[in-house]
Amino acid sequence: MQPFGNTITDTEVRNLFAAAHGWEARYRELIKLAKQLPALDDADKIEANAIHGCESQAWLVSEQNTNGLWQLHCDSDARIVKGLMAVVLAALNNKTAAHIQAFDMEAYFAELQLLSHLSPSRGNGLRAVVAAIKQSCQ
Repeated sequence: MQPFGNTITDTEVRNLFAAAHGWEARYRELIKLAKQLPALDDADKIEANAIHGCESQAWLVSEQNTNGLWQLHCDSDARIVKGLMAVVLAALNNKTAAHIQAFDMEAYFAELQLLSHLSPSRGNGLRAVVAAIKQSCQ
């Protein structure tokens, strides 16, 4: 499975969102990112990989490679959630546990102007994705 983080970085996401004027343009970018995020195999969409706290169904599979970098794979049955996962993975995938734990997600989301346009439950779901990643990479 090709790690998503090898194809797009948080810097590229920042540039995409900086060029997207208005929420509708950012929403379109999220949908495009969702389409780039590889789907998990059905065999990985099990309770043990479920991310709890999302309204939608969401899953996380993580593994540490021989270099100590975490390979993160997420999927969701909702396009917008999958796009939000892509934004998170761009920042955290293929990084060390120390980098993942130290990365300031709230500042990243603020810079991208995401949270102010999400419903409270969707914002909580996004934070649940981040929490699940940080927990799995301890």
